Amino acid sequence: MLVLTLALAAIGFAFLVIALTTGAVAWAWGCIAICVIGAVVLLVSALSVRRPEESPRSRHSGRHIRH
Repeated sequence: MLVLTLALAAIGFAFLVIALTTGAVAWAWGCIAICVIGAVVLLVSALSVRRPEESPRSRHSGRHIRH
């Protein structure tokens, strides 16, 4: 997914350069659309990563606090 996000960022940058050199608004909107798609892909990728669960030994170090 990271490779897809990087590819979309590169394509979006190319669209931005084309929009600035030609002055066409359509290329700028294409850049915005591609960047939004890339941001969504990056967000989905980040949220889909599962955090490793703690093992029982790491939660309890063997020390107990007594009040």
